[in-house]
Amino acid sequence: MGNTITVRDIDPGDKAWLRREARYTGISMEEFVRRLIREKRENAAGETRPSQVFERYFGSEYGVELPEPSRHGYRPFLFDDEGGGEA
Repeated sequence: MGNTITVRDIDPGDKAWLRREARYTGISMEEFVRRLIREKRENAAGETRPSQVFERYFGSEYGVELPEPSRHGYRPFLFDDEGGGEA
């Protein structure tokens, strides 16, 4: 038996749309969902994250030292200036 997933509490409008689209395409709802997932995954694989773009133009090879990524959200950045203030 293959992998199984059950989706509960689907909005009736969404389910009706899914049924119509699958019927229009001439495939089962199950196959239609498989194709939606595959298409989304393939499209997401080609997307470039902002952090990747930033690293492409900045970084140690360009004289900019980037802070280590944080998993805990926002961390204030301290500026060394004449006023000694924080941002």
